[in-house]
Amino acid sequence: MTTPVEREAACSCGQLRIRTSGEPRIVSSCHCLACQRRTGSLFGASAFFPRGQIVARKGAHSTFRRQGDSGAQLAFHFCPDCGSTVFWENERLPDIVSVAVGAFADPHFPPPVRTVWTTTKHGWLAFPDIPHHPENPGTLVPR
Repeated sequence: MTTPVEREAACSCGQLRIRTSGEPRIVSSCHCLACQRRTGSLFGASAFFPRGQIVARKGAHSTFRRQGDSGAQLAFHFCPDCGSTVFWENERLPDIVSVAVGAFADPHFPPPVRTVWTTTKHGWLAFPDIPHHPENPGTLVPR
């Protein structure tokens, strides 16, 4: 029997950490304007883990709540010292914890299998040949 892979995501200063066990249910990229603002980049990359695969969380965090473009309430948890968002929760997905792929700092992390909110994607950004959704797909996280 193989032991599930454990990974740790952390903020820039290392104070806030979250440890996962096993593979994410899905990895997705998002080009909505809110993700662009949150990350300071052209898109956000998210790994969606079942809550049971979160094996540890360490450090203090602050929370920013907002309504997503989908209408769902989102709670973003970030380091109060350096400001890095490490993970977030969507009220419509109570059994899922989303973790910022960049917080894992792992160039071998599984790639996104889809990209969403392409209506606000920068036109000059080339993206892999994966499903592109103009907004949110019908199923946010497959079972």
